[in-house]
Order: sequence, then structure tokens, then C-alpha cells
Amino acid sequence: MRTRKSHLLLVYLTLNLIAFCGMFVQAAHQRSASQAVLQRNRTLVRQLGLTDLCLFTDARYTRHPAMADLHTPFQDYPMSFEHFPSGSLMPPPPHLRSHGAH
Repeated sequence: MRTRKSHLLLVYLTLNLIAFCGMFVQAAHQRSASQAVLQRNRTLVRQLGLTDLCLFTDARYTRHPAMADLHTPFQDYPMSFEHFPSGSLMPPPPHLRSHGAH
């Protein structure tokens, strides 16, 4: 008996579907396992009075995208190079990418 290519495709798709469903099962298991850690983090944020997310600590315009100043990355001069590595990892906020629309 010869194996048809369509049978191989069906086996491949079935295995991928099983793996895909397994990711959801694993995510649900991981979420229930991490509830204690999330609760400790919520308590810590409440006790310390933390206000907002801090993505990077090196430059003030990369700490939080919503709090970016318009001209801070170019504080030396408009064509200056980015000297913080996190500036290349984080795109500008959407309100800064609009072309002249305020």
C-alpha cells in the first residue's frame, strides 16, 4: 500500500491541531499556577504605590510610551543618534507617528 501525499498532509495537520490545542491547555494550567505570584505582585504594587508600567530604565522617553515627550530623543540636536539601546527596541507612541495631525 502506497502512502498518498494527501494522507501525509492530513497527519501533519492533525498533529499541528493537537499541538495547537495543547498550547491552550498549557496556558490555562500556567495561568492557574501563577495566580499566587500575580496576587503578590498586586499587593506589592498597592503597598508601594506604584503608578505605571516602566518598560526600560535608561531613558525617560522609553520608560512608558504614553508619557513620551515629543523632543526628548533629539535633545542634543534633531539628527542625533539614539544612544540608549532600548530606543531601538521600542517604536514611538502612535500619537507621535501621526504626520502633522494633532
